[in-house]
Amino acid sequence: MKRIQYHEYGGPEVMRFEDFEPGRPGRGELLIRVRAAAANPYDWKVRNGEMKIMTGRAFPRGMGHDFAGVVEAVGPGVARLNVGDEVLGAAPIKTSGAFAEMVMAVEKGVVKKPAALSFEAAAAIPTVGGAALQGLVTKAKLQAGQYVFIHGCLGGVGRAAVQIALTRGAAVVGGSCRASAMQDARDVGVAPVVDFDSIPETLAKKFDIVFDTVGTLAPATARSLLKPGGRIVDIVPSGAKFLRSVLPGPYHLLITQHNAGDLDELAQACATGRLRLPIAATVPLDNAVAALTELERDNTPKGGKLIFTVS
Repeated sequence: MKRIQYHEYGGPEVMRFEDFEPGRPGRGELLIRVRAAAANPYDWKVRNGEMKIMTGRAFPRGMGHDFAGVVEAVGPGVARLNVGDEVLGAAPIKTSGAFAEMVMAVEKGVVKKPAALSFEAAAAIPTVGGAALQGLVTKAKLQAGQYVFIHGCLGGVGRAAVQIALTRGAAVVGGSCRASAMQDARDVGVAPVVDFDSIPETLAKKFDIVFDTVGTLAPATARSLLKPGGRIVDIVPSGAKFLRSVLPGPYHLLITQHNAGDLDELAQACATGRLRLPIAATVPLDNAVAALTELERDNTPKGGKLIFTVS
C-alpha cells in the first residue's frame, strides 16, 4: 500500500509518498480502503510537531485525518459497521494516515456514507463540519433567535458554521472576512459583514455567541462584541488559550471530538443539501505532496476543500 508519511517532524519537505504496511484492525477498529481524503490546516500542524505532546515521537507517521471509503476489515467488538460498507470519518490524531490507499480508524469516528453523497463530498465533512457543529451547539449552546458572530466566516469551518447557525434559527449571523470577499459572505447569508482586520465599535455587545474559527480574534475584541452572559468559542488551541478556557468567564476552547452522532447528522445535512461544503480541487493521491505544499505555502486552491482521490 502507498501513503503520504514523514520520518521526522518538520515542514513540507519531510513528506514522502511511500510504501507502508497497514496491519490488521484491533478491538473497535476498522481498516478502510480510502476513496477520497480531505486536507485541513490541522494536518500540517500535526506534521510540524505542534501537537507532539499528543502524537508522540514514533515514526514514520502517516498524514491526514478526513476520509471516505469502503470498509475492508473489522476488528473485534465492531458492531455498527460491516465489510463492504461505504463510510466517512476521521482517523485518530495519534495514528492519522488518511492520505493513503488504506487507513485504520476507530468505529466511533466512522459512519455510513449516505448514498446521495459522492466519496469526495463525504471526505470534506468530518473536521470542518465537526468543529462548526460542536463549536456552536456543544460549546456555545446555540438557541434559535440568538445573534451569532463568526470570525472567518468564509473559511472551511466558518462557512459550515454560518449554515448551521441559520438552519437552527439564529436571528442574525454577523461575520468577518477579507474585504475582497464581502459579497461572497453576503451570498451565503451573512449580515452584517465586516473586514477581517477592522471590526467596528458599532457591533459592540450585539452577539450572544462569538465564534472564532481562525484563532486570531483578540480577546478584548471578542469580549466587546459579546452580550452579557454570552459565550466566546475558539477552535485553535494554544497554551494561553487552554489557561483562559479554565478560568471563570465567557471563553471556551474547543478540541473537536469526532463521534458517530455528530458525523451522521452532518452527513445527512450534506446529503439533503442543508449543508454545502464546496470543493476547490481534486487531485490524485500520487500528486498530493505537491498539492499539499502549495496549499500550505500559498493557500491555494481557494474557495473550498482540497480533496485527494484514490482510484
